[in-house]
This record gives sequence, structure tokens and C-alpha cells, in this order.
Amino acid sequence: MEGLYAAIGAGAIALVFALVLARKVLSADEGTDLMKEIGAAIQEGSAAFLKREYTMLGIFVVIVFIILLVLGFTRDEQDPQTAIAYLVGAITSGIAGLIGMQIAVKSNMRTAAAARIGLNPALRIAFSSGGVMGMAVVGVGLLGATILWLIFEDPSIIAGFSFGASSIALFARVGGGIYTKAADVGGDLAGKIEAGIPEDDPRNAAVIADNVGDNVGDVAGMGADLFESYVGSIIASLALAATGTAFLIGGDEKTTLVGSALAVLPFLIAAVGIAASIIGTFLVRTSENATMGSLLGALRRGIFAAGILTLAGSFGAIYYLFQVAADDPLGMTAVWKMWGAVATGLGAGVIIGISTEYYTSYENKPTQNVAARTATGPATVIISGFASGMLSTIVPMIVIVAAVILANEFAGLYGIAIAAVGMLSTLGITLATDAYGPVADNAGAIAEQAGLEPEVRDRTDALDALGNTTAATGKGFAIGSAVLTSLALMAAYAQAVGLESIDLLKVPTLAGLLLGGLMPFVFSALTMEAVGRAAQDMVEEVRRQFKEIPGLKEGLPGVKAEYAKCVDISTKGALREMILPGLIAVIVPIVVGLTPFLGAEAVGGLLLGAISSGALLAITMANAGGSWDNAKKYIEAGNFGGKGSPAHEAAVVGDTVGDPFKDTSGPSLNILIKLMSIVALIFASTFAD
Repeated sequence: MEGLYAAIGAGAIALVFALVLARKVLSADEGTDLMKEIGAAIQEGSAAFLKREYTMLGIFVVIVFIILLVLGFTRDEQDPQTAIAYLVGAITSGIAGLIGMQIAVKSNMRTAAAARIGLNPALRIAFSSGGVMGMAVVGVGLLGATILWLIFEDPSIIAGFSFGASSIALFARVGGGIYTKAADVGGDLAGKIEAGIPEDDPRNAAVIADNVGDNVGDVAGMGADLFESYVGSIIASLALAATGTAFLIGGDEKTTLVGSALAVLPFLIAAVGIAASIIGTFLVRTSENATMGSLLGALRRGIFAAGILTLAGSFGAIYYLFQVAADDPLGMTAVWKMWGAVATGLGAGVIIGISTEYYTSYENKPTQNVAARTATGPATVIISGFASGMLSTIVPMIVIVAAVILANEFAGLYGIAIAAVGMLSTLGITLATDAYGPVADNAGAIAEQAGLEPEVRDRTDALDALGNTTAATGKGFAIGSAVLTSLALMAAYAQAVGLESIDLLKVPTLAGLLLGGLMPFVFSALTMEAVGRAAQDMVEEVRRQFKEIPGLKEGLPGVKAEYAKCVDISTKGALREMILPGLIAVIVPIVVGLTPFLGAEAVGGLLLGAISSGALLAITMANAGGSWDNAKKYIEAGNFGGKGSPAHEAAVVGDTVGDPFKDTSGPSLNILIKLMSIVALIFASTFAD
């Protein structure tokens, strides 16, 4: 029980630290009046989108809440309290995303203002903003899961908490992703490619919508995604611990002791990770003359320190939790095995991050090779980038396979779940390095639009290039954690419906496997088409304004683009297009489970197919998109002719193709596979009949 109170304390400390970071950011200089005006426009657009998105999501949440409530009252196997947990999960996920986005939109111009002083001040403001997002996610997530466990002590009930978080996460990720890439792609096509004006030029009517999209997609959306993974890994551990067969040592007395500790362990590891993440944030700083490598080193220093501290702290927590003495070899075996599962998850996360960084950073050969293909035009850029994305799946998938095997050897199916908890334990700082990227990107846009000195834009561009790499690394981390969490949830589902194994030679199971493998492709197609349609509307609007507003394209004094119209196009397109992909993720597992000739085992095959194909497709799309983006940045740094050269034009095309890959479809697949798994677990008793 003390471990649960420690988790509550750690969650509260995370929120207090988020408040401290927020006050630090808000106390910084906002810059010139023009910078404040641009920042206010971004804030207004972001708030308007989230208000409309959350209003639509509220309707969906109420409908699902009523369905779960009715099921709870009409079935003995399903408690109506699951509906309450679902509602809490949806609300807290929305709150965590809202906190992070609110501070992000207020830190954009402050980061640009700090860049006028130097690189390190700008890095500290942007990173502190990301830290608010990271600490809000882990603080709210851990507090919500712990309090619900203290109240209900039933994993089948608090699985509803994860379901609520997944619902918000999917729509937030898909809706935000469509919004940001409709504006980005549309603005690039009509501005950089057709009109030949620089990126983030104030003459481009889509520029404010693009800035808004960075916040609603890459901050609020990513926060909701990892919030769901964070609570999902904890809940999967609880569900497997409740079976009583996950990890047994010795006789009845020892089994009871270990069994009671299994439910507390994920909360305690998460608490240790929060403390380690807070310490790690103080180590992120750099010098004024920093290179891309030293900037990456600054972030790595914080992340690696947090990981090492979590490893050490987890061992102490596990030792304390199992209450063993040094002369009890059987008890120490339990400690070492549990700690091994945690270390497996942490190590896998680090390796996946390094692999992703290798394939997306422009300091490494894969992205430099993509940039070199610009000599022969955009076609070879796209071919090379897509091939690089495919190759980049090798290391992450081998690492995930090794992690699953090792964790299972250490502690059975429960070990896989606790490895996912370990991987996500340092989410407070890992998410900070990801959420920092959109802030740096927007800071550069504000510097461009406000006409600040070239050296200011040089500093923000350095931070932006770093942000592209950390964002890609964050996506790789998110994919790895999603796979481990989904596998653990699938194992919990199998236990809930009484499946000891899934026979792939059975036709219903094989049908489920193939349908599951199909799902990520259909989902990705829907989201990419959505971006394409909304981007087309955006291009037509930007063209119209260039044509109909005298002096806009020439940049005559006093002539301004009509930014609000482009914001409205992105908003309407995103909200309209996010509905169908979101619904199929919820409906398909239920339909397969209730279809007479398919049923519970076919749902197991469905989940296996979706997890395997979804992971591969997500890694490919995220890393290909990141490589195309950084290949463009590499050329803009002066290589292969620099800005304005034919090589740069080819790289811009590749970057435009990669935008929905890395920021819409790829990241949304993480939530797809998790949501399908949690839906299966929620409705397990229905499928088992």
C-alpha cells in the first residue's frame, strides 16, 4: 500500500514541477509587439480548433459512456463502474493534452525572443515548455490510474480508464495530424513550390494555420498518444497480475507475497521514473557555439541520466516491495528477474531511439544519401527516402522481438507488460525532448514573420533541425512502447477469454490475422487521403489570395494575408476527416468478436495481425518522413547548392510527401493498435460467451 501512496506523491510532484517550469517559461520575455501579435494569432487558432475538436469528442465520449453503462447494468460480468473509469480516462487525457498545448503556444514567441540572446537560452525555454507537457502527462496519468486502483482494485474496471484515454488519443492524433499537415503541405505547395517564397513567409496565407497545426498535432496529439501508452502499460500489468499465474515463486506463502506486490510494482516503477526524469531535465543545456552533435548530446545527457537513475531506483524499489533479505536466495531471484524485465524495457527504448536517430539525423549517412539523390530530381529522393524508411525497421523490430523474449524469460507475460512500464518510466523527459520540437519550429516561423536578425533564424533553425531528429526519435520510442503495451494488453485479453494459445491454423483465427494486417493499411490510406483533400483546399485558398489581394505576393507594406480563412479550412477538414478512421478502430474488433463464425480467438488473430503490420508500417512512414525532412534541412545548411537550388526544390517535394507520413498516418498507427487491443479487453466477456 505504501507503494501506491508513493505513486500518488510522485504524480503530485510531477504536476508541481510542471507548474514550476510553466512559470519559468511565462516569465520570459515575449519579444517585440509584432512577435506578440503573431503569437496571439497562433494561440487563438489553437484554442479554436481544440474547442471544436473536444466538443465533437465529447459527444462520442458520452455515447460510449452510455453504452458501457448499459452493458454494466445488464451483464453480471461487466461492472457499470467501467463506464465511470472510461469517462475519467477521456477527461484526464484531454486535460493533459490541453495543458501541454497551452504552454506550447505561449512559449513560441518567448523561444524566438530568447534566441536573440543566444542558443542556450532558447534551448532552455523550448525544452522547459516540452517539460511541462511531459510532466503533465506522467503526473495526470499516474495519479488517475493509482486513485482508480485504490478505489476499485479491479483491472477489468480500470481498463475503462485506458479505453477513455485511447479514444481521446486516436481522435486527437488523427485530427491534429490532418490539421497540421493540411496546412503544412498546402502552404508548401502554394508558397515554396509555386510562388517561390521562403518557408514561413508572412505572405503565405497558410503560415499561421501551419503554426497552429504544430501545436495541436505534434504537442497535444503526441501527448495524448503517449499518455495512453503510459496508462495502458500500467493497466496491462495489473490485468496480468490479477490472473495469479503471471509469475509464481515458491510455495503458497511466497506466491501470495509476490502476487500482492505485482499490482503495486508498475506504480512504483512509474514513480521512480518521474523522480529520475525531473533530475535529468536539469542536465539539458549547451554552449553558444553548439553543433548539431552537441545539441543532441545535451538532450541525450538528460535522457541517459534519467534512465540510469531509473535503473538504480527500480532495483531498490523492487527489493523493498518484495521485502526480501540478502540471505534469501529465492527472494533475490524474484528481485533480479523483475529488475531484468524493467531493464529490458528501458534498454530497448534507448536502442530504438538511437536507431531512429541514425536513420533520420542529417549528420548520418542514410539522410545524407537521400539528400544526395536530389541531384537527379524529386523522384529519386522519394525512392531513396522510402527505401531508407523500410530498412530502418530492421533494428527496432529485432530489438522488440529480443525484448519480448527476454522479458518473458524473466517474468512470463507479466514481464512483457512490466518491460513496457520500464520503457515508459522516463516518459517525463522523453516526451519533453519530443514536445520541444514544435516549439522550436514555431519560434523559427515567428522569427521569419517578425523580420528578426538572420542570426536569430540561424539559431532557431539549429533548434528546429534538432527538433526534427528528436521528434523522429520520439516517434520511434512511441512505436516501440505501443507494440509492447499492445502485446501485453493482448495477453491480458487472452487470459480474460480463456485462451491458452491462439491456433493460426484455424480458419477463423487466420481470417482475423489477415483482417488485422489489413487494418493499418486502410487506416493509413484514409488519413493520407484526408490530408490530400484538405491540402488541396488549402492550396486553392492560398492561390486565390495571391490572385485577388493586390500587392500580397509582392509583399507591399500594409498588405496582409487572410490567415483566418486558412485556419478555418484546416479546422473543418480535420474534424470532418477524423471521424471514419477513429470509428473503424473501435468497431472492427467488436464486429469480429461478435460474428458467429469468427469470435474470441479470431479477435486474437486480428490483434496479432494489426500489431505486426502496424508496427512495421509506422516505423517505415515515420523514419522515411523524418529523413526527407532532414535531407531538406541538410541542403538548407549549404550542401548540394543550398536554398533556392534545384536540389533544394527536389528536397522540398520529398519533405512535402513525407509530412503526412511522419506526422499523421505513421504516429496514428500507434494508437490504432493500442485502441484495438483495449477494446478487445473491455469487451472480452462479451466475446467469450
